[in-house]
Amino acid sequence: MSRLIIAGAEIFDGTGALGFQADVEVRDGIITSVEPCSARPHPDAIDARGLALAPGFIDAHTHDDLVVVAAPDMTPKITQGVTTVVVGNCGISAGGDFTRHEQLPDPIMLLGTADQFRYPDYAAYADAVDKAVPATNVVALIGHTTLRALHMDRLDREATDAERSAMRSQIEAALAAGAFGLSTGLAYANAACASTTEVKDLVEALRGTGALYCTHLRSEGAQITAALEEAFAIGRHGEAPIVVSHLKCAGAEQHGRSTEILSLLDQAAEAQSVGCDCYPYTASSSTLDIKQVVPQTPIKITWSDAEPAQAGRMLADIAADWGTSLRAAAERLQPAGAVYHCMADADVDTILSHRITMIGSDGLPCDPRPHPRLWGSFPRVLGHYARERGLFPLATAIRKMTGLTADRFGLADRGYVRAGMAADLVLFDPATISDRATYDDPTRPAGGIHGVWVNGTPAVTLDGPKGQRAGRMLRRASPL
Repeated sequence: MSRLIIAGAEIFDGTGALGFQADVEVRDGIITSVEPCSARPHPDAIDARGLALAPGFIDAHTHDDLVVVAAPDMTPKITQGVTTVVVGNCGISAGGDFTRHEQLPDPIMLLGTADQFRYPDYAAYADAVDKAVPATNVVALIGHTTLRALHMDRLDREATDAERSAMRSQIEAALAAGAFGLSTGLAYANAACASTTEVKDLVEALRGTGALYCTHLRSEGAQITAALEEAFAIGRHGEAPIVVSHLKCAGAEQHGRSTEILSLLDQAAEAQSVGCDCYPYTASSSTLDIKQVVPQTPIKITWSDAEPAQAGRMLADIAADWGTSLRAAAERLQPAGAVYHCMADADVDTILSHRITMIGSDGLPCDPRPHPRLWGSFPRVLGHYARERGLFPLATAIRKMTGLTADRFGLADRGYVRAGMAADLVLFDPATISDRATYDDPTRPAGGIHGVWVNGTPAVTLDGPKGQRAGRMLRRASPL
């Protein structure tokens, strides 16, 4: 049997409790004991005195669907301590064959190129992940927009009864194959024509399964209250736990509304299961959306098919050079990607610190100039928000990215440092852990990570990634 002993670390077990010093033993990928420190540590033990040991971080919101197969080393994630990624968010997922499409619908294009979408269904995608053996574990959702693109001739309308039936059958098959739930991205143009009734018809497939309904709300701006009420109603209809994706107050007019919005989640949570995730930055990132092009929001272009030379520049500077309006410049750049500086620090603080908020990076691994959240989200929570600003204790920060997320997604053997759990672990220095990725230099690995293990296999040491991959495609138990 393979054996690993990490001796003398301060253990943050994922419950939110204060740290305690202990030795952790792992055999064959499973934590076998968490015991008081031995007076005579095993000679092969890792000396972790002065360091913190936590469950491997679970990224509650990613778009790593195709990357876990195409680039399974998952360097941006494992170098910040992430051992499990949740894919299939915002209504877009990889379980569909788009190889014959000349152009992928927005925002499906965020996941990769058409030739990479070669999986006829969820089960085929899950098998491909198994064969790729990525460096992280994978939890997958089914994307509503992807289903629409597979079963509809055009997306600027509501689905017919027959199309809904076909989509629902595919959801049921995916759930039977281990998918964790359904996601929507109703703010995007290619899902905006889907009515509440359409989504309710689909979410009925979740009833009685324990599977989740995760939603990029129909609005994160002025209509966010109505969008939240819609999400709650959909969840109730399908008797499904809800996760509100990347909760934010987007746009200058919405700044200061975080307390109001969180109170709505608290009220809903009295009658149904409600959670949310958030990334620790005041800028968002996605495709370039004309609706979000306003003077109050500084926008950086990350890529442009029409004008590739403009990538990396601010939209306002491009418009000034072209002698045109922001909107006209944005239209000329399409299709394109962008970073939107649209949030206030106070709102991010309030949402991050709320008791139900999990941490999700929402990073875009295919973006040539990604938002720094792809490489830095989790160390930023621990370093910038917990240590430097004191927004919450270190134990609370770790809870938000481990046990809380494992509980929400029903990962019974992850998220905690205790005997019997899978040995997904991260060893770090609480005094130095930090995000190093910036908007101008977004692909820099984090600092302060001393070790990462995935299912007991070392993935990262103080010297960097080891190139050993031991991640798994995790499949939902039914019911959770």
